[in-house]
Amino acid sequence: MSVAEPRRIVLFRHAKADWPQVSDHERPLAERGRKDAPVAGRRLADSGIPFDLALCSTAVRTRETWKLAVSELPERPRTVYEERVYEASPGELIAVLNETPDDVRSAILIGHNPGVQGLAEVLTGSAEGDAGERMGRRGFPTAAFAVLSFTGPWKSLEPGTATLIDHWSPND
Repeated sequence: MSVAEPRRIVLFRHAKADWPQVSDHERPLAERGRKDAPVAGRRLADSGIPFDLALCSTAVRTRETWKLAVSELPERPRTVYEERVYEASPGELIAVLNETPDDVRSAILIGHNPGVQGLAEVLTGSAEGDAGERMGRRGFPTAAFAVLSFTGPWKSLEPGTATLIDHWSPND
C-alpha cells in the first residue's frame, strides 16, 4: 500500500466491567458489558472498515470485549495482545501505534480510559460533520469507539495529524 493512501485507526474502549475482589487487570465484563460488546462489534462491521490489525490490552475486560466484538466482524484481523496498552497514556499509545507495520491500512486499538479518550482527543486535528461535537458531548463511555483517518506512515502519527470520522457509543 502507498503511504499516501488514508489509513484508519479505531480507538475502542472496553465494555462495562464488573468490580469483583480481583486485581484491576483481572476484572471481567459485567452483564451490561457482555451485551454492549457485540452491539459495538455489529456497528464496527457496519462501518465497512476491513481491519488488518487489532492491538488489544492484556486486561481481562479488554480481551473479553474484543472476543465478543470481533465475532460480529466479517473477517477476524490479526490480533496482538499488547501489555503496553494497559494503563497507557496517550503518548504511550502513540508510541505503540508508531510501531505498526506500513502494510497495515486499518487498525483497531482496544484499551482503557482515560488513555483511549485522551488519544482520540490529542490525535484529532479536524473532524468530519458532527463527529467532534458528538465525542465532546458524550465523552468516551464504555464500549464507545472513535474512527480516525490519517495519511502517511504509522511512524508519522502524532498529535493533531488525524481527522475524526465518526464517534459511536452504545447510548446512540
